[in-house]
Amino acid sequence: MTISNKTIVAISVFGLLGLPALAFAQESAREEALQEQEASADVAQGDPLPAPETDNDPQPPVAMPSPPPGGVVKQAGVGGVTGYGRAGVLELGGFAGMTAASGFMATNINPTIGWFFADNMQLSGILGLSHVRTEEDSATMVSVLVEPSYHLPFNRNTFGFLGLGLGTAYHQEAGVGFALAPRIGANFLVGRSGVLTPSVSYQYNSHETEAMEGNTYVVMSTALAANIGYTVMW
Repeated sequence: MTISNKTIVAISVFGLLGLPALAFAQESAREEALQEQEASADVAQGDPLPAPETDNDPQPPVAMPSPPPGGVVKQAGVGGVTGYGRAGVLELGGFAGMTAASGFMATNINPTIGWFFADNMQLSGILGLSHVRTEEDSATMVSVLVEPSYHLPFNRNTFGFLGLGLGTAYHQEAGVGFALAPRIGANFLVGRSGVLTPSVSYQYNSHETEAMEGNTYVVMSTALAANIGYTVMW
């Protein structure tokens, strides 16, 4: 293949024009690198850093341990946006229990109202009505308890819980006394907003009674009961 004289001349001209441009680009790159090194050296010697700049980007929401505005979530459960155990969920219902033995029977009915003040943390009010019957006698006791409880989620429909009720108890003969009632059980979600709650409770009551000759005695009673409860989320 033969290259014409005109082609050789054109290549030579472009080569002569391109060499200065290439040399200029290399020189510019050296100057930029030198400037960066000088800037890094100035910072290392303790020169002040550039002033921080702010912007107006919105912050994303974070998890809140407190209840929502208004304190109570409505329409919790299936079909709503809030599940059981979330802060703000209100729970209404109750539980009942029975203990039976030879010559002894005790039954209890307990209306309840519960409110989750934080995720998985509930504060409940429990009104208890207990009736004890033996072969020789019978007695009725009324108790008012405040029960904080923790509900541990195992999955979307099953929770384990542990609560401790504190309050007062009234006995028709012994009067008003102190009541302590730990309770352990499980919560099973049923339907759209129902909660089935089997549990075991142990209630301890103490009463001060004044006997003859000015002597004061402390009367104590305990009761272990297996309970079944049903509540509805608000």
